Amino acid sequence: MKHAISFTAFGNASSLFLAITFAICVAFDFLFPSQAMYQAWQKLLPGFEWISWRSFLLGMIESYGYGWYFTLIWVPLYNVFAGRASRRG
Repeated sequence: MKHAISFTAFGNASSLFLAITFAICVAFDFLFPSQAMYQAWQKLLPGFEWISWRSFLLGMIESYGYGWYFTLIWVPLYNVFAGRASRRG
């Protein structure tokens, strides 16, 4: 049984998840300004300011990049440990 995770599939899925989440959070900030979360985005996404099209696009790109950063670390670790577990069991 093969336990390896596809690097490309996981990278695109996690990156799109974070980019979509970012877009939803920006929409949430517009709908509920008293509950705005943009201060957190300013700390997590270098160069992000509230809000312009350039800043929104930068936030989307950086969110997508964070998904690939996560993938570069998590997928190889998972595949190593899954491989060890399959050899034992």
